[in-house]
Amino acid sequence: MRKHGLAVAGICVLLLAGTACSDTEAGGGNGGGGQSTPSTSQSNSPGASSTPGTSTTPSETPASASIAVVPAKGASSVQPDKPVTVTTTAGKLTAVTLKDDDGDKVTGSFNADKTQWTSSPQLKPGASYTVTGSAEGTDGGTVPISSTFKTLKASKSLKASVVPLNGETVGVALPIQIFWNNPVKDRAAVEKRLSVKTSVPVDGSWHWVNSKQVNYRPKNYWPAGTKVTVDIGTLGVNAGNNTWGTASRTIAFTIGKSVVTNINVKKHTMTVTINGKLARTIPITAGKDGFTTRSGVKVIMEKYTVKRMDAATVGLKPGDPEYYNIPDVKWAQRVTSSGEFIHGAPWSAGSQGSSNVSHGCVGMSLKDAQWYFNQTLRGDPVIVTGTNRHMEPGNGWTDWNTTWAAYKAGSALS
Repeated sequence: MRKHGLAVAGICVLLLAGTACSDTEAGGGNGGGGQSTPSTSQSNSPGASSTPGTSTTPSETPASASIAVVPAKGASSVQPDKPVTVTTTAGKLTAVTLKDDDGDKVTGSFNADKTQWTSSPQLKPGASYTVTGSAEGTDGGTVPISSTFKTLKASKSLKASVVPLNGETVGVALPIQIFWNNPVKDRAAVEKRLSVKTSVPVDGSWHWVNSKQVNYRPKNYWPAGTKVTVDIGTLGVNAGNNTWGTASRTIAFTIGKSVVTNINVKKHTMTVTINGKLARTIPITAGKDGFTTRSGVKVIMEKYTVKRMDAATVGLKPGDPEYYNIPDVKWAQRVTSSGEFIHGAPWSAGSQGSSNVSHGCVGMSLKDAQWYFNQTLRGDPVIVTGTNRHMEPGNGWTDWNTTWAAYKAGSALS
């Protein structure tokens, strides 16, 4: 009986062993001693072990970084308005630097996964550039980046002169004015590189006066106290006719208090409103017949504590009965390019407030002129009414004599 029982037990062991081999093959085991993928019945059974099997997805093969730089190494006559790109097809970029032959760096940015770096499209014309850096492949190895190229030479450069000055505090009507040293053919390309940022929301527009000047003004006067920053990012811009931007610059300025002047030539009065409140009414004299003061919105352009005024500047010559040459006109503020000023005029004291006797300027007492001079800033508006002679475009800062719709239409991007 004992021998028989042992024999039966042996048969059972063999059967179990055979069954185990059969299950491994059916379950797709790896046959190499690895763990098999649990069956569905095992994974769904309460308390059953759920050991994951080996993944059948092939793992990524480690690779070294493969670098591509555009423009190509050794390239010449590269357009300055085209961005430089550095790309890797494996791994990621760890550092990229782009410098010109003066050592100035060009800004740039990586994409989200750091497989590409792109420069800002602001290269200097006629310059040599060097790209350096490194990339790390998926194999963990570091690959250096090194390339050089040259940009094309410009026949003409494009540089900007700007009103106002950097750091200046100006009046609420001052238009931003950019004067180019060479004509701009592609106005849209240049205007895209200009931006105005303000500390409070302001609706404004660029307006091309001509090919060498572009202005910017808000729809309404600047809010008092506004901080304004003008970015002129024209380095590397293609202005047309092989004229390329050779510099960028930033101008920051502040709007001062609101000082708005209204002059009624017929009534011989000037009112000054400061921050919305009437501050003073001043008796004045303006241009007589033949020298009529212009009506329109003028802007204070220049301020002089003392100014020589010579009639030769307006075409009058010595010997003409209307000729004058006064060496010490006090508290003079220019409002037109043609020579209209607001100033102290003690010689016309008997006519101030009653008649017009000047050669086009607005005169007042020295006391009133000094007070007014101390209230104003370059850029304050002066609105003149009461005559049939009107401001000519460009005779001073005449932007406010254009309707808002027409002003916006002067943008190359409108």
